[in-house]
Amino acid sequence: MPKALITGISGQDGSYLTELLLSKGYEVHGIIRRASTFSTGRVDHLYRDPHNGEKAKMRLHYGDLASPQSLEKVIQAVQPDEIYNLAAQSHVRVSFDLPEYTGDVTGLGTIRILEAVRRLDMPVRFYQASTSELFGSAKPPQSETTPFEPQSPYAAAKAYAHWVTKNYRDGYGLFACSGILFNHESPRRGETFVTRKITRAVAAILAGRQKHLYLGNLDARRDWGYAPEYVEVMWQLMQQDEPTDIVIGTGEAHTVREFLEEAFGYVGLDYQDYVRIDPRYFRPTEVDYLLADPAKARELLGWEPKIHFHELVRIMVDADLELMGLEPPGEGRRLLAKRFDGWHRWEDQVRSMGR
Repeated sequence: MPKALITGISGQDGSYLTELLLSKGYEVHGIIRRASTFSTGRVDHLYRDPHNGEKAKMRLHYGDLASPQSLEKVIQAVQPDEIYNLAAQSHVRVSFDLPEYTGDVTGLGTIRILEAVRRLDMPVRFYQASTSELFGSAKPPQSETTPFEPQSPYAAAKAYAHWVTKNYRDGYGLFACSGILFNHESPRRGETFVTRKITRAVAAILAGRQKHLYLGNLDARRDWGYAPEYVEVMWQLMQQDEPTDIVIGTGEAHTVREFLEEAFGYVGLDYQDYVRIDPRYFRPTEVDYLLADPAKARELLGWEPKIHFHELVRIMVDADLELMGLEPPGEGRRLLAKRFDGWHRWEDQVRSMGR
């Protein structure tokens, strides 16, 4: 039974990756920070199989990317075959307010894991979650050969993490690879990220609990995909004979304004009646246009996205409507049920998100 260790296991990607690995027979271990409140809502349902009541093969350990001792202790105890580093201070706007913390966790946290692996001399495979924010102001479409032009403390920290991963691969022979993932969303997306902020607002407005939605730059263009499909690529990348870095995206970009039109229009509303622009949500340096060139992913992994933009938006709106106690229009619900092969998977997902 292979063992995987995931940092950031309680986040969107960590929870979907855990589900995927468990379905493939892995024993999954996750690192979480010790805190006074529980933050494991997205993975709580994985402690037990909902169909037979048996305990799932998932275990959580306390650790912190800011503490090399805690990381080395967990890695040595678990003896993983694969490490997926998904943890970070990942909110771009927040990184301008907390630049030092972002650099410490998002950037230096990566080298602390790599150093632990090197010192322990373990035959472990390492995956680094890189990001399309690395490209910043670079001309689209962006591929593995596009120069990085980071435009935020978050992107700069991720650039450090990306290059040091390559450095440990080249310098020490570690199996260390990076997935340069473009924006990927789901009903489990954090509530402060713009996509989830929009779909939650749609539901709250329909429920009469919210009057307006405050946003920043509506003209920013992003390549949005569906998170459960992207974690499949993480796993595929770790199964290759040789480590490499790869861009993952749909090859299709849309503006925040288009996301608003799709989300509000799906329930018969005009977003212009509800959206207000708040200068506080503008970044000091904006990233205007991110668009993936996923040619390498198609050639190396045979990967193609199955859920596209309008389907993604409707899946998210339906989920937030249900969380608000409202009946969704249903197209997104049907798409998700088809995608996960059964209504019980939809119900499990709704119960596990938004906590």
